[in-house]
Amino acid sequence: MSQSQIFKVMFVNNNQTYEVYARDVYSSDLYGFIEIEELVFGERTQVVVDPAEEKLKAEFEGVKRSFVPMHSVIRIDEVEKQGVAKISDVSSNSVVKNFPMPAGKPPRSDV
Repeated sequence: MSQSQIFKVMFVNNNQTYEVYARDVYSSDLYGFIEIEELVFGERTQVVVDPAEEKLKAEFEGVKRSFVPMHSVIRIDEVEKQGVAKISDVSSNSVVKNFPMPAGKPPRSDV
């Protein structure tokens, strides 16, 4: 894999849509998760500081690898250049919904 690859990953977490940029995204050995490694944020040398991106930087500070449930992922794009990472609220009329999960544990079949 080329080190110049950048992926934009959008996923839902606590009724918010996270949009982050990473160098590596792949299916995890943990069933039902994807792994996001080497998160990329804007340079600190910029004159204008985006508070949303700073919040994401603080949240993921010290994180080596992040495991995101597959049913939370909205989209993964390979992009030519990095954009601005952000968090936005999921509106009640949004078409993005969490995947329905069964309530409780499934019944045992060996009984």
